[in-house]
Amino acid sequence: MTERKPPDLSFTSWIDRQISEAEERGAFDDLPGAGKPLPKRSDADDGQAWLRDYLRREDVPAEELLPAPLRLRKEIERLTETVRERRSEQEVRDAVADLNRRILQWRRIPEGPPVYVPLVDADLLVSRWRDGQAAAPPPVPSPPPVPSPPPWRRRRLRPRRTPPGAR
Repeated sequence: MTERKPPDLSFTSWIDRQISEAEERGAFDDLPGAGKPLPKRSDADDGQAWLRDYLRREDVPAEELLPAPLRLRKEIERLTETVRERRSEQEVRDAVADLNRRILQWRRIPEGPPVYVPLVDADLLVSRWRDGQAAAPPPVPSPPPVPSPPPWRRRRLRPRRTPPGAR
């Protein structure tokens, strides 16, 4: 592969010669997937198949490819569905404030299609959170933690050493 193309050969014939030499050496023997059929794909979907495979292989959520306004709308929908899972009213308000900040940032410098993204009403979500807290059973208290022994007890467990010459 480090040799240079001879001036008398065309580029395609030089590549073909390198491939045939590699086949003779056995460089293509025992490759993973050898002898297995290629995955079947529909003709209508061939253009995006590589993208779907990349997203699956790299474990990237498909939402990352959405334009900013649609991604923000999905976040609004997800927040309204999961508001009851928040632990406190302040946590709900912080999540709404963060989302509204990103919506306003997008409104100032819009990217992508002109889709209207409404701000989230914090008071409405807090009232939903309160309704969910009232309907949910009270949390089961966890047992109190076992206190660790005071430091002076830990020192007594060690054997006492007498200084040399004290006997």
